[in-house]
Amino acid sequence: MEMPPPDPAVLAQKPRLVERLRTVLPADAVISDVAETRAYECDALTAYRCPPMAVVLPGSTEEVAQVLRICHEMGVPVVPRGSGTSLAGGALPTGDCVILGVARMNDVLETDYANRVIRVQTGRTNLSVTGAVEEEEFFYAPDPSSQLACAIAGNIAMNSGGAHCLKYGVTTNNLLGVTLVLMDGTVVEIGGAHLDAPGLDLLGVICGSEGQLGVVTEATLRILRKPEGARPVLIGFDSNEVAGACVSDIIQAGVLPVAIEFMDRPCIEACEAFAQAGYPMCEALLIVEVEGSEDEIAHQLGLITAIARTHDPVELREAQDAEEAARIWLGRKSAFGAMGQINDYMCLDGTIPVSALPKVLRRIGALSQDYGLKVANVFHAGDGNMHPLILFDANKPGDLETCEALGAEILKLCVEVGGCLTGEHGVGIEKRDLMLHQYTEADLEAQMAVKDVFDPAWLLNPAKVFPLAVSADRRAARMAAE
Repeated sequence: MEMPPPDPAVLAQKPRLVERLRTVLPADAVISDVAETRAYECDALTAYRCPPMAVVLPGSTEEVAQVLRICHEMGVPVVPRGSGTSLAGGALPTGDCVILGVARMNDVLETDYANRVIRVQTGRTNLSVTGAVEEEEFFYAPDPSSQLACAIAGNIAMNSGGAHCLKYGVTTNNLLGVTLVLMDGTVVEIGGAHLDAPGLDLLGVICGSEGQLGVVTEATLRILRKPEGARPVLIGFDSNEVAGACVSDIIQAGVLPVAIEFMDRPCIEACEAFAQAGYPMCEALLIVEVEGSEDEIAHQLGLITAIARTHDPVELREAQDAEEAARIWLGRKSAFGAMGQINDYMCLDGTIPVSALPKVLRRIGALSQDYGLKVANVFHAGDGNMHPLILFDANKPGDLETCEALGAEILKLCVEVGGCLTGEHGVGIEKRDLMLHQYTEADLEAQMAVKDVFDPAWLLNPAKVFPLAVSADRRAARMAAE
């Protein structure tokens, strides 16, 4: 994953830059020592690392605006960072950038239960949003597997989803408004505590823009009443393809579970060793959860189990109590950590039509054999959001490159069957050079024209999303025009 070399002219400004930043931020909010900046040299895509020139940790929207104003005046690139859990390299620094971390901005600013909204600073973690409202029987729906650590800022940047997004949608479906700071320090309000804002859908542009248009410092989020009840059922199969066909049949039948999660044997074995959830040792496992009143739950589970039985499951187990339900989900929520205990891995997130699941799972198995690397599958099956985990040895020369090549083939496969490169992890650097496989050059030109409006100097989150050759030509054309 090539990154542009640092600009010597920008590096030469470091002493003056740090001096100016320390005039607008507390002393401990500016980090410039090389050893200390290494804590920010990568995100959760740890195969790629680069210490930034400096790090700032502002505590308010005004401090963010002051930082961006200084960097804009000095022509210094800025990489926004939430909690650093990006699996696509979305917060990977360049050597001449300032990392702007929002971790200190984690307050709840307003809660309005009557209108079902909460306004928070975007350094707040995903799970703690629910934590702030659960005593009143409310919750925040998007639930990425990293929800204990990931920040709302990153959720907005990548349009994150989670296990329960099948019913409740991803971040964009639960985001009502933002406070956005542009690269020149201008603060703008987009949307608000109402269902639909007038005018252009700028909120839809911001959500999923990967920190390329501005820094989101505050967010107004939709909160929901907790359902009356919820219950998962565990369904085991003797092949991935049969499990995929079962998922397709459930969706085609018009049943809308709150979640349908998939795990294959390598993932089942790792999760069981890690969490002791009581999973059967089969080739593929589905966790299907429904919610509502007892009558609604019974009706939905009746339909789902009837569909499952037409596929000859090796196990069909309905959670009998809250403790058993929690164990079922503990295994799934522990999947990435469990796999990390046994292997280095790269986690993909291509999205496909649900009907293509059997074909795609077969093809991933064949590609795994062709490249000589194992692939463990765990993903949000209900909306076709794949999460193949490619296992490799980071200490073995050539293994990372083979892993990347296999990953590229899997993502191309997702596009070829009618899907797309990313469902919730974003493009970052991981899928940057595959963008031309999904989009034409004219498509990318239109996307880059949007960035031109918000960030004319292209200083925000450089070297992400757009192939370097394409974005370099764009920047050169902009500079020549000016």
